[in-house]
Amino acid sequence: MELLNTHPIKKSDLGFHGNLFGGKILAWVDSAASGLSMQLCDSPRLVTIALDECRFIKPGKEGQLLKIYGKPVKVGNTSITLYLEARSHSVYTGKQTVILHTQITFVRIDDEGNPIPISDRAKNRINQIIEGNLDILDKTI
Repeated sequence: MELLNTHPIKKSDLGFHGNLFGGKILAWVDSAASGLSMQLCDSPRLVTIALDECRFIKPGKEGQLLKIYGKPVKVGNTSITLYLEARSHSVYTGKQTVILHTQITFVRIDDEGNPIPISDRAKNRINQIIEGNLDILDKTI
């Protein structure tokens, strides 16, 4: 999986019980996934159409880093589905713990918001990444 983003967890990110607020982490995960989908599909015209069940496994705490990782798991004619993990990272020990995982689907759209195909070049590259034959950052195909 590719590291997409890192956020320090600050006091302003916490909810009532001193844990990272769920809405904050979901916004960060969706934003990171959006960027990855744009990169993989060679287009800025992608929108979130589905956010599968989010599993909040452990709480994020103030002073930890939140690291978001992602990878493609499926590409269709107009859509791409990504698997995302958010992990708390202790700056003292380097230990990472998965605190959330989910899948997010994006669809490529035209100027009117209608679905349009992802290019064959991008689909081929994404399928190579899914099969483990190519790194996410490799754009040679």
